[in-house]
Amino acid sequence: MTGLQEQLFAAQDLKYRDFNARLLPTVDPARVIGVRTPALRAIAKDLARRPEAAAFMAALPHTYYEEDGLHCFLIEGIRDYDVCVEAVDAFLPYVDNWGTCDGISPRAFEKNRTALIKDIRRWMDSGHLYTVRFGIRMLMNHYLDEDFQPDYLDWVAAIETEEYYLRMMQAWYFATALAKQYDAALPILEAGRLEPWTHNKTIQKAVESYRITDEQKAYLKTLRRKRR
Repeated sequence: MTGLQEQLFAAQDLKYRDFNARLLPTVDPARVIGVRTPALRAIAKDLARRPEAAAFMAALPHTYYEEDGLHCFLIEGIRDYDVCVEAVDAFLPYVDNWGTCDGISPRAFEKNRTALIKDIRRWMDSGHLYTVRFGIRMLMNHYLDEDFQPDYLDWVAAIETEEYYLRMMQAWYFATALAKQYDAALPILEAGRLEPWTHNKTIQKAVESYRITDEQKAYLKTLRRKRR
């Protein structure tokens, strides 16, 4: 066991481990240590100051789920956009669950949207489940406000998949799009362009949102579809 792994086990919370493992059905429970996020962030902050951080990030795949979490936090702190994208590209092929995927939130992306959109397109075209999910989430996080373009809706709608975690991300994206760009997103549902499960999950999430009006929710409910 490495010194870093010993540090993680020293912060272990067994009840949290059992709770977290249930939320991660695609992860071997033996890989889950059970470290709460504040403690994991503190360890990552300390690791980022040490020279062995680079060696840790190069040692892929990691053994434990929490090591993947540390990796996410280290990526988050990289300020240079190109260096950050290089680190993301190195890590994404080893991401095998939604928790790790959704934990990658690089700060460097916030002020580099001209370059980022090209990388998002590349990630969405990758064919790797969690790389595609990451690309959609970045599109949702960064391009549904002032940088929104209607074509981005088509990018997400065009993805055909049987993967639950990718369909769920599509639904999350379109529900958020309805909240932020209702007039642009609504025709996607009216035209029935999404697979029925994803379509209905989008409506469910939208109806649960406080950002969508009661009138809009009432109309969305009329668009529910029967599954094929």
